[in-house]
Amino acid sequence: MELDEYRHALQFIPEQQLTAEPLRIDVVIIKKTADVEIKKNIASIFRSVNILEYKSPGDYVSVKDFYLVYGYACLYVALHKTDISGLSLTFVESRCPRKLISHLTRERKFTVEEKWPGIYIVSGDILPIQIIDSRELSEEENVWLKGLDNQLDARQVRRIADKVAALDKDTQMWAYLDAIARANKKALQEAYKMSDTAIASLRRTFEEIGFSAEWENRGFAAGEASGEVRGREETARNALAEGASVEFVRRITGLDMEAIQRLASAPPR
Repeated sequence: MELDEYRHALQFIPEQQLTAEPLRIDVVIIKKTADVEIKKNIASIFRSVNILEYKSPGDYVSVKDFYLVYGYACLYVALHKTDISGLSLTFVESRCPRKLISHLTRERKFTVEEKWPGIYIVSGDILPIQIIDSRELSEEENVWLKGLDNQLDARQVRRIADKVAALDKDTQMWAYLDAIARANKKALQEAYKMSDTAIASLRRTFEEIGFSAEWENRGFAAGEASGEVRGREETARNALAEGASVEFVRRITGLDMEAIQRLASAPPR
């Protein structure tokens, strides 16, 4: 999605078989039409073949990871008979890569410059290399990559939802929203509570792309959206069944303690 405007010039390959044997590399390879210049900040170094290593929130790119992916690049060149000058390497993590930068500058004598917020360009090797700290990326320019986080707040969730709502309805975003919903359930619940308009917008976005998060199916959001007592009671029943505390149920439904305790002691349906 970050490179959507260049979709005509890019081919995304999520897994690449290197040999006739099952030797595969667990990275994304992006092939670019050679004569197209990409001005997007995260892809300014892109060449014909671009290898990307993505670390989920909480994980990081170690020195070992760096050389492993660098080795993938060398294997790709050797086995596909590609000019190494036509490759680039991108590493994405959700923290500042201090240890790796220290190694590259001290041991490899490379130059590392933060060219844009969160984007560190490594110079001194035949391969153009960049390390991206996704949490420091611009919200304006990199809403999709920055949104792959487990520490989003309600405002950020609403911003992403607004962006998704503006997309073509055929755009396949369910996996993306599923990932951020599962990792940020509290923020998603808070976003639903902000106002009736926000609730309607979020729910409409999810419905239009055919997405339904597990917690919503279990009733956590239904009562908030309708405001009806019956809906709030159903929300409370589902939350209690999932092991939520009485105090938590009171906060998300607005029911009084007596009503919640009555529901908690009632036999299951």
